[in-house]
Formats: sequence, C-alpha cells, structure tokens
Amino acid sequence: MTILVTGGAGFIGSNLVRHLIRTRPEDRIVNLDLLTYAGNLANLADVESATNYRFVQGDICDRELLRSLFHSERIDGVIHLAAESHVDRSILGPGEFVRTNVEGTFALLEAARDAWTTDGIQGRFHHVSTDEVYGSLGSEGYFTEETSYRPNSPYSASKAASDHLARAWHHTYGMDVVITNCSNNYGPWQFPEKLIPVMICKARDDEPLPVYGDGGNVRDWLHVQDHCEAIELVFREGKPGRTYNIGGNNEWKNIDIVTLLCDQMDEALGVGVNGSRRRLITFVKDRPGHDRRYAIDAQRIHDELGWSPRHTFESGLRETIRWYLANAEWLAACMDGSYREYYKKNYDEKTG
Repeated sequence: MTILVTGGAGFIGSNLVRHLIRTRPEDRIVNLDLLTYAGNLANLADVESATNYRFVQGDICDRELLRSLFHSERIDGVIHLAAESHVDRSILGPGEFVRTNVEGTFALLEAARDAWTTDGIQGRFHHVSTDEVYGSLGSEGYFTEETSYRPNSPYSASKAASDHLARAWHHTYGMDVVITNCSNNYGPWQFPEKLIPVMICKARDDEPLPVYGDGGNVRDWLHVQDHCEAIELVFREGKPGRTYNIGGNNEWKNIDIVTLLCDQMDEALGVGVNGSRRRLITFVKDRPGHDRRYAIDAQRIHDELGWSPRHTFESGLRETIRWYLANAEWLAACMDGSYREYYKKNYDEKTG
C-alpha cells in the first residue's frame, strides 16, 4: 500500500510514521505535514532516509495539493492525524481549530473520494480522534462507542465535527472509513505544552509546577506506542464504518500524576538541598470549560481485534522521563522556538 499519514511530524504522527516504516517495510509511507509550531522534522531524523518514506510539506486545506498527491502517489490508505490539538490554544484562538480540524478533514475526505473513484482504488480512510468529543463524565462510568457527543471546548467541538464528517462520508458515499477515539497520550517527542512534558521540564529546573483548579480532574492515559500499535491494527483489520475507542486503562487525577512525576524525578536526578520536588506543586486558576473526568471503555477493540495496552502508567512515565532528560537539547529547542534551526544544524546538513 501507499499510506498517507497527515500530521506525521507531530507527536503521535511522528511516532506512528516511525512505527509504520519499521513494521510495514513493504508499504510506502507519505507524510504530509504543514510544519506549524508543533511539527518538527527532528522527530523523524532517524528514519527520514528510509527507502519507503517520503515527506511532503503542505496544508490539508490545499485541495490542489491533495488532488495532485493522491493521483501521483496512487494513495490507497489514509491515516488522518493532522489537527490543532491543544485545548488552551483553542480557547484563545478557535478559528484555526475550525479551519484545520473541520475544513481540513472535509478537504481530505473529498480528495480521497475523488481520487479513489477516478482511479478505481479501493482505499481506506482512518480518522484519528479524541475522547474529548464525549464531554465530561461523573465519578463513575466510561465512554463507549455509543456515548453521545457533548464537546465542551472549541478543540473538542472541532474534532466532533470532523468525526461526523468522516462517518457521513462512509454512510453517504460508501467510503471505507474507520474512526478511533483515544484517551490522553504521553511519551517521547511530545511538544512541551502538554501536562507531562511541561512538568518534567519545570521539575528538572526546580520551577513551580502549575496544577489547574484542585488537581482533581481525571484522565485516562495511553502510552503513544500503545496507541500507534492500536492505530495500525484498526487500519489493517477494523470493520468499515466502525468506531473504536482506544484507552490505556489508566485513570489518574492530575494531582496524582504530578506527585508521581515529582517522585520519579527525585529518583532520576536526586533530591536537591531544598527537598522533594513535591514542594513545587502550585495550584492555579482553573481553565474555562475544564472537563472533570474522562474514562475510556476499550472493550470493543480488545474483543474484536485483540488489542490491549502493554505499558503501565508507572513504567511508561519513568521511560518518558528518561527520554526527556536524555534529549534536553531537543526539548530546549522546542521551548525557545529554535527547533527548526536545531533540525538544520543537527540533521538537515547531514542528510542533504
């Protein structure tokens, strides 16, 4: 197959591209990414010379680019991850989330439908989404694939809209579409604006660790490698028109995550003269529309496809901390905005 991965230079996308290159050597992987603030080619420096890989810089809203790419590459599979994804940014600037997540998904679906109809290709479109489309849970219960959508932020609303478009293109036009809704991802190469890399960076530098509200917001955490394995499995074996929830079976309160992270950072770096890094925890004003609890029921993907996560949160977090501490230069380049220069200095000049 020739598989188009959108957003393949981002966090989940780069981990997925690396996974596909290594596990599907007979397939060609085309990575389409606009390289906005969170897209970083350094994330893929170790695989960019692979013979079955091509990177294309471009916008999923660019219909002419999509048309050309689908026909010239004869793409017969799409794994669509390109999205604006940070809730705080969506609160400050929702327009870009609507453009990328809604209009971009529409353009991609139409490009696939046109190319596959014209070229007689039986393609598959895998739309990757989030559990945030379901809204907020109480203290009990889980999101299932039948849970009604109740998005509460501009980000989750835009992702809910893109889910509905993908589902509609399956039912209206007969496209082979599968959808996955995942819980919170963590692991290597995550842009340092999300909870875990932010806390690692601040704990390392002995800076205050900001926790929203009372820290009681609950999320289900999924290691990115477990997610990539699930994505590939659904792409390969999922039933057309089917939605699969992907969760880590790891519910944690934010405050408990930060406390565990402090303890593991103390183990990794030693306790300083000022004592445990737990002293750095600082509660700050909660963000607007902050959902209280997410929890995924991943029984369907387990029963139908045999998938289960391999990482526990404790072991996955320890592994993630080790990775960030070992890649301090990459992290610093992301934090100060110099990561494009960092890539050119360290990789682009070497690879040509």
